[in-house]
Amino acid sequence: MGKGKLAAQVAHAAVSNILKILLDSSKIQWREWLEDWVSQGQPKIVVKAKDLGELLELYEKAKSSELPVSLIEDAGRTQLEPGTVTCIGIGPAPDQLMDQVTGDLKLL
Repeated sequence: MGKGKLAAQVAHAAVSNILKILLDSSKIQWREWLEDWVSQGQPKIVVKAKDLGELLELYEKAKSSELPVSLIEDAGRTQLEPGTVTCIGIGPAPDQLMDQVTGDLKLL
């Protein structure tokens, strides 16, 4: 996957999480985390998983931790086959909760 494609997939994950928070009125805590994140300048940290297996484990761990999380699958219009899992988006959430899921990962 090219750098531009990677950037687009990461942006898709971030937007997907924000939409999930805004459209799910039952998650009051997520909205509070979103407001804090916006007030802090919307920081984003991009880390890497070693393979698809680890990425899916992280997705499940984030879900079970009740964090906002989105699994991104490519539409297959350009470089990848339709349905290819490209990334996940996690958060926004407090640092200590994020670190429990992603704290051991290296920066991209």
